[in-house]
Amino acid sequence: MKIIKPLINWLETRACAPTHSGWVLAGIAICFFGAGINTMAGWLYVISGVSFALLIVAAVLPQRSLVGLVVKRRFINPVSAADELTVELEIRNHTKQPVQLLQVEDILPIVLGKPVQQPIETIQSQGSYNWVYNHPTVRRGVYRWQTVELATGTPLGLFWCRRQHECAAKAIVYPTVLPLTNCPLVDEIGQDDRNSSDLRGKPFQTAIAGLTRSLRPYRTGDPTRLIHWRSSARHGELRIRELEKVTNGQNIIIALDSAATWEEAHFEEAVIAAASLYIYAQRQQIQVQLWTAATDLVKGEKMVLETLAATLAGEENITKAPSNSPLIWLTPNPAIAFLPNGSRWVLWQNTSKEQVLGNWDYPGIIMQSDRPLQLQLQTGY
Repeated sequence: MKIIKPLINWLETRACAPTHSGWVLAGIAICFFGAGINTMAGWLYVISGVSFALLIVAAVLPQRSLVGLVVKRRFINPVSAADELTVELEIRNHTKQPVQLLQVEDILPIVLGKPVQQPIETIQSQGSYNWVYNHPTVRRGVYRWQTVELATGTPLGLFWCRRQHECAAKAIVYPTVLPLTNCPLVDEIGQDDRNSSDLRGKPFQTAIAGLTRSLRPYRTGDPTRLIHWRSSARHGELRIRELEKVTNGQNIIIALDSAATWEEAHFEEAVIAAASLYIYAQRQQIQVQLWTAATDLVKGEKMVLETLAATLAGEENITKAPSNSPLIWLTPNPAIAFLPNGSRWVLWQNTSKEQVLGNWDYPGIIMQSDRPLQLQLQTGY
C-alpha cells in the first residue's frame, strides 16, 4: 500500500491514473480477451476490443480538458484572528471547447487548515469561473501558499487526472485588538519623568489625564477614582470623568521583548496587549510607535498590525530597545537593568518556575493567568 499510493499520485499529476471503475473495466476486458483466445469466438474479441478502446479514450480526454486552463488569484484582505479570510480565484478557459466536470482544490498550509475543494460543472469556451470562499482563522500569522490543483475524470470517470498550478497567496491575520475604554499604562506614562529639562522646546498635544473634559456613564473596568460623585448623585447613575492634560511631545514606545524566551500562551497574550495598547494610544492622539527585537521602530496602524502578525518568540535580537523615550515594556523576564525615565512594564511570569521581580524603578503590571487580559490592562497597577 505504501508503494501503490505514491505511484497513483505520480500517475495522476503527470499523466492519469485509473479509478476503481477503470480497474474493473480493464479486468473485464482482459478476461474477455483471454476467453476469446481460448474459444476463438469473435464476439469475445469485439467486447474486449471495445472495452480497451473506451479505456484509451477515457485516459486521453481528461488530460486534454485540463490544457489551456489558467488560474489567477485576487488579493486577500487582512483580517483579525477569529474572523474569516475571503479567498477569490478565477479559473479561465482559453480553449475553443467548454470544460466540464472540473474539481478545484486550494492547497492551504497545514497550520491554516485542510485543502478547500469546489466542483465546477462547466466553464464555457473563452469564459471564466470565479470561485469565492470564506475560510475561518484561529490565530494571528502571515500565511503563504502556492498551489491550486485542477482535477477531472471527464467524460467517463474511468481515469482521474490532476494538474498543479503555481498561484501564490499571502494572507495576513492580525492579532485581536481589545476595545480598551481606559488604560493607565498609556494614560499616565511619562508623568514621573525626572528630567523635565529635556522637554523644553518640544511641541505639546492633548492626552488623557488631568483636567475634566466631559462626563460619561460608568463602564465595567473603569477606575473608581474617576467617578464624579456629585453628577452621579444628580443623574442617579455612576458618571465617569473623561480627563485631558497637557503632555510633552515625546513618543511613547510599545516595546515587545520578542527576543526573550516565552511560554506560547503568554507570548500570544503579549502580542494582543501590544496591538491593543497601540490602537488605544492612537485613539487618544498620542504619538506612539512599536518596537520588536527583529524590526526596530515601526508606526502606522497597518504596519504595526502586520509586524505583530508576523513576530515570533525568541527571534533574533537585531536592534536594541530605544532609550530616549518612555517605554511600555512587555516581557517575560523580571531581571531588567534599565528602562528610560517615565516608563512602564508588563510582566508575564514563567509558571514552571519561581521568579523574583528585579529592582524596577517604575510601576507596572504582573499579569495573572486567571484574570481577563482586557480587565488587567484597564485596571492598571
